[in-house]
Amino acid sequence: MALIGQRNQLAFIREATPGFYLDGGSHGEILLPGRYLARRPAAGALLDVFVYRDSEDRLVATIEAPYATVGEFAFLRVVSINPRIGVFLDWGLEKDLLLPIREQSGPLQEGEWLVVRVALDPRTERLIASARLNRYLDLETPRYAPGEAVKLIVLGATPLGFNVIVNHAHRGLLYHGDLAEPLATGQPLEAFVRLVRPDGKIDLALDRVRVGYQRIVPVTEKITEALRASSGGRLALHDNSPPEEIRAAFGVSKKAFKQAIGVLFKAKRIMIDKTGIRLVVTGAVIGQK
Repeated sequence: MALIGQRNQLAFIREATPGFYLDGGSHGEILLPGRYLARRPAAGALLDVFVYRDSEDRLVATIEAPYATVGEFAFLRVVSINPRIGVFLDWGLEKDLLLPIREQSGPLQEGEWLVVRVALDPRTERLIASARLNRYLDLETPRYAPGEAVKLIVLGATPLGFNVIVNHAHRGLLYHGDLAEPLATGQPLEAFVRLVRPDGKIDLALDRVRVGYQRIVPVTEKITEALRASSGGRLALHDNSPPEEIRAAFGVSKKAFKQAIGVLFKAKRIMIDKTGIRLVVTGAVIGQK
């Protein structure tokens, strides 16, 4: 059976004037308009399509991809407003996505952007958006491992950092101290799990987090290699260097850099002063005991 609001592999049945009819299972035949294909598919050929309802409430298929499917969150723009029913959002398809008044968290204006979740209205089987995000976030404690890669959508700033949605399911936080620059609402990111808290919230980092000392080893290796390649074994980076300079040089946060040079200093591999760091021991392998 074809799933509304999702991508489907549907078999070609027949061709007619409007286009190509696909097997939608219990939904019957679903039209793929002819403009999407240059030639008739082979009998029974499976086509990768997205299924939704058109402006006349008929199920149709498209080979185009929306910015989000059912169950996913996306940052979408308001393109028009109907005071009686809600606002319409551009989600990458010919027919705009309705955000009903009941699903809005506040008044909206044309051209405004907001994070919403794409949902299937169980009463009408129509695709809608919802800005009431909390009702769709999983409150159960997630099973993420430290260092696990995840995908994020930024919700907005807090005194501690930036709230994010993790893998379209959970709430997480990126701390200000781990960021080289502020983030933008709706910004998609890839990050790594640092810690899952007892309340189910997730602490995250843009740098790959590893358990214990091993998460710092790759950073110490990068710093050591850079020092060896530099003139005089010295770099003009230190505890008070701007976060953006550190990330540009090593691709890590200022916090990770400070932890790494602390390890190198304790191992008597470098010297640290107000103007930079200097290599004093060579030949040893970072991480060996």
